[in-house]
Amino acid sequence: MIRLVCLLIGYAFGLFQTAYLYGKMHGIDIRTMGSGNAGTTNTLRVLGAKAGAIVLLGDMIKTILAIVIVRLLVVPNVPELKYLLILYTAAGAILGHNYPFYLGFKGGKGIAATAGLIAAFHPLFIPVGLILFIVAFVLTHYVSLGSLLVYAGFVIQLVVMGQLGAFGEMEQAALNEMYLIGFLLLLMAYWKHKDNIKRLLTGTERKTYLSKKEKAEEK
Repeated sequence: MIRLVCLLIGYAFGLFQTAYLYGKMHGIDIRTMGSGNAGTTNTLRVLGAKAGAIVLLGDMIKTILAIVIVRLLVVPNVPELKYLLILYTAAGAILGHNYPFYLGFKGGKGIAATAGLIAAFHPLFIPVGLILFIVAFVLTHYVSLGSLLVYAGFVIQLVVMGQLGAFGEMEQAALNEMYLIGFLLLLMAYWKHKDNIKRLLTGTERKTYLSKKEKAEEK
């Protein structure tokens, strides 16, 4: 029951569709522009760097806030399940972001919401996630590739750190449950990026640049 509560808290926060709401404030439905995705990258391409940054922060913060609430109200009752419940909460936020019921279940791909999970989960996950994304993006300018690498890195690190005892006095059964959730989130992220993966494999994936000058220099 407690797991379901955390999942629902996360889902409720995930329903705050930053890209969609920001687009509506500027008279557009972001889901009908560019790639049709209600996320950071599409917002960046359609509305510019400032809009992309606002959407990124908004989607990160909603996951972080959901986790903070669970940490304050739920975790004290079962401290040994702290990291498992945080992951359930983040999973709910990512589901709410990807599949908002009031928008016909058409949302984003969950990467910015996942960045919020990484930021609030454990301090050691932050540098690994940043390094994987920044290196991939700087070398290729493929946001999708960086995002996919971050997800794979998160799940691998989750298992390694879990088996090394980094998450406290968690029983192996709870650790295995946590690994399963992480793997399911990985599968969902890769499914949402299936078209990006096809384009990456064929060399037709669209590159992203943070400025016109950077784009001109690349050419």
